[in-house]
Amino acid sequence: MAIEKFNFDDEIDWCWESLIRGEPASKANSRRIVKIGNAVRIIKSRKALTYVDSFALQIKKVIKPIEEDVLLYARIYYASRRPDLDESLIMDCLQKFGIVKNDRQIKEKIILWGLDRDAPRAELRLALC
Repeated sequence: MAIEKFNFDDEIDWCWESLIRGEPASKANSRRIVKIGNAVRIIKSRKALTYVDSFALQIKKVIKPIEEDVLLYARIYYASRRPDLDESLIMDCLQKFGIVKNDRQIKEKIILWGLDRDAPRAELRLALC
């Protein structure tokens, strides 16, 4: 049974939602090894860094970060079938830009994959647990 047949709007009281255009990079598969001075560091890929910058410009801000445990609903539309379904960069952004105080508060997740070659995006919602 496909979960997308359920109507979440009627059953869940969403406390935050946003649409972010662009395709998130998979954190697991998109790290770079760089040398900074004499130290070797593992950093996000250029695609991931670009997505984080784009996320910052598009995000619906909140006055105060959510401090309670939350359910994350994310429908991620990719431009091709190639990328792995991975919401971890999105969770990092939710914390970085003050939507949640800490991404460890995300205790439940509904993560759905979609294909839209012309308009990759992430439809995001949060609800208190």
